Formats: sequence, structure tokens, C-alpha cells
Amino acid sequence: MIAPIVRTLPELRAETKVWRKAGETIGVVPTMGALHEGHLSLVRAARAKCDRVIVTIFVNPKQFNDPKDLENYPRTEQEDARKLKSIGIDLIYVPDPDQIYPEGFATTVSVSGLTDMLCGESRPGHFDGVATVVSKLFLQTSADFAFFGEKDFQQLQIVRRMAADLDIEIEVIGCPTIREEDGLAMSSRNLLLSDRSRIKAPVLAEVMNDVRDALRAGGRMSEIGPEAEARILAAGFNKVDYLELRAGRDLGLLDTASEDARLFAAAWLAGVRLIDNIGV
Repeated sequence: MIAPIVRTLPELRAETKVWRKAGETIGVVPTMGALHEGHLSLVRAARAKCDRVIVTIFVNPKQFNDPKDLENYPRTEQEDARKLKSIGIDLIYVPDPDQIYPEGFATTVSVSGLTDMLCGESRPGHFDGVATVVSKLFLQTSADFAFFGEKDFQQLQIVRRMAADLDIEIEVIGCPTIREEDGLAMSSRNLLLSDRSRIKAPVLAEVMNDVRDALRAGGRMSEIGPEAEARILAAGFNKVDYLELRAGRDLGLLDTASEDARLFAAAWLAGVRLIDNIGV
């Protein structure tokens, strides 16, 4: 049975009120739709931990810098609902835009520090849009647990900081990145790659794995990084936004491997921006 789809806040709260009264725990998986196996792994994690599971689907206009990017973002609501059917979730929340940003909406949630580097450097305002919509979804669903993929690790840490700073009583759980057989991190944006570009895309993960091995062998990022970026470009990528080693906890810049170190990358391939990160 396909889970019911609700589009308004009163409908959503009517359901969660019953669950709350019964003492049931609620898990939420916020998405922008175009669901893939990475998303479904988050939903399964929520299903295993929580009595009730809500998947939200909302293509958030406030986290897109380019209107064309927003227009081209895949929208596959009915297919998404079919994919969720086998997992047995309780509710799909697909809010109408005015349920998130009603007329006169004037509040922005901004997390300083963590948003200033990596994707935040080239996408100004993006993480303000993320923090704003996620804070609203946390409050609207009244969830106890939220599930996010480590593939968007910077976003995960920003959401954790936001929830803690605003005293939102929710545990934000990070789940491992799910990859295609050739190593490419699963992403809804992969659907935008042409067949030719899709063949080139796994090079990003291959180079990152080689950099990780070199760092573990005692290398320095300042020495390894330039050659690694050159390899990515030589494989057919148009631009490397960043290839950086940072601390997982606070995203501080590092030059050598440590227990908390993560390697982050973002690169453009035929107009599609791919991001990835791995533990070092």
C-alpha cells in the first residue's frame, strides 16, 4: 500500500497528534524527491528505529542559486511514492509552497562558521535556505529523529548545529554514503548526466580514494592536492570547486591525516556539479 500523501500542515499535524498521543516515536527523512537508493537507505534506517516514519518531498527554491538549476531539478513524485511503498512508511509530506513560505514570510535561519567554506563559498545563501526549510520541517513534523546522508556531510553538520542552537528536541542521525557499483556517490543530480559524462563521473571518487591512500601513507594535502585536481580535469571535468582535507567535527582545514579527517570534493562535469566526501 502506498503511504498517504499530505500537502498541508493541518493534515500533517492531525496525523502526528494521534501518534504523539499513543506515545509513538517519529522519524523524518527530508528530501527534495527524485529518490534513489541513497535516500531509501535513510528511510530504512528510520523504519528500523522509529514507530512512525515521514518522508518529506519539497524542492526548496531558497537553496538554489541558479533559477535554471531549480527549473531542471528532477521531479518524480509518483515514482518516488512507488519506491517508498515496499519500505512501508507512514506518511509522505509534499507541502505546497505556501505551507513552507506563506505570504509575508520574512525569517531566515543562518548558521555562521560552518557555512563559510566548501559548498558555502561558491553557493552563497544555499545553506541559509537549507537551514530555514529544515528547521521548519523539524517543527512541522515534531519528529524525534531525523536522518541525513553523510554524502552531504557539510549539510549534516550544519543541520546538527542548527538544531542544537535552536533547542529543537530532535536527534540528527548521519547515515553512510551509498555508491553506484563504479564508486560514484548516488545523487539525484546524476540523472542530469549524459551517457558520456556518466562514464567519466566515477573518476572523482577514484582520485579521492588515491588521495586518501597517499594521506594515510604520510603525505600532505598541500603537496598531493594540485596533482589530484589536475587528474580530475584531465578526465574531462570542467572545473574543480574544491578538493580539501578538513576536520569532520568543525570542518576546520587540515593538511595531514587524523582520526577525524575527511576529504571533501566538488567538481563540475558538463554543467552538473558533483560533490563527495570520504573519511581519511
